[in-house]
Amino acid sequence: MNHPSELLQDCRFTTVPTKLNLPSMNGLRAFESAGRHLTFRAAAEELGVTQGAVAQQVRGLESDLGIRLFLRESRGLALTAQGHDYHAAVSRSLAQISSATERLQPSPSKVTISATPTFASKWLIPRLAEFTEQHSDIDLRVTATEKVLSFYTDGIDLAIRQGEPPPSAYHTTHLLFPQEIVAVCSPALFTDGPKRLPLGELANFPLLHDTHDLWPSFLEMLGGPTTPQIRGLRFSQTTLCIDAALAGQGVALASRFLVERDLNDGRLIQPVLETLKGEQNFYLLAPRYDQSVAARKVSNWLKKYT
Repeated sequence: MNHPSELLQDCRFTTVPTKLNLPSMNGLRAFESAGRHLTFRAAAEELGVTQGAVAQQVRGLESDLGIRLFLRESRGLALTAQGHDYHAAVSRSLAQISSATERLQPSPSKVTISATPTFASKWLIPRLAEFTEQHSDIDLRVTATEKVLSFYTDGIDLAIRQGEPPPSAYHTTHLLFPQEIVAVCSPALFTDGPKRLPLGELANFPLLHDTHDLWPSFLEMLGGPTTPQIRGLRFSQTTLCIDAALAGQGVALASRFLVERDLNDGRLIQPVLETLKGEQNFYLLAPRYDQSVAARKVSNWLKKYT
């Protein structure tokens, strides 16, 4: 019979550690981000570092690999053929690591949605009680921002954005709501009761403007002047315009689905019935690879309204 020390010795000789041939994780993250944005500047903003740091990390990765991953062009970056294949593999791997890490987290499952401030405040938040009632096992988190975030580096599971994003091999796109622009105001704006306004009278009311600046197109559709009256208030976000309209400050333009509840409950009315078809529709974006079960449940809940 072998002595226990001999058995240990045998195990020591037969167990050979394997060294993984992996480059720097910081270099991989910088490469993945730069490959999506095709600029070091945007990658630096996403990762919270300097542009020089991203460029240095990518150069270090290229040196370790012994190949060029990017072509530096006057208008930005372009992936080489080898860089394109490597970027797809790195993106999938980082997504798998993120998904595996998420599965280690204790219940309830966390899902983070990045949405525009107007969508978050005017559509999503009023429906959160309904969602929680149906999916009490999901810890839903909402990030309200216009900034483009990364699914992989910022911990975002789903994103809702206005305007169709370019095709991508890394995320899917689903149309949630078309942009159907209506004019709305508070019924309190009329001393003799709510009414429909002819075009000529619309100019007598303060027009509430946001950064989309849709009043010229809306008035042109009605057959009126394309330059609205200066009179009125200007806001940086559509949600502020809607709030001002609710407060009786003037007439705002908004996508119908954002004000549907206020219209149905009588808090807002349409002083004109005409509708402007816009091109800035609202889309749901999701990672193409390794989407969690909880994130798919949230996606399906959102899609049922379309």
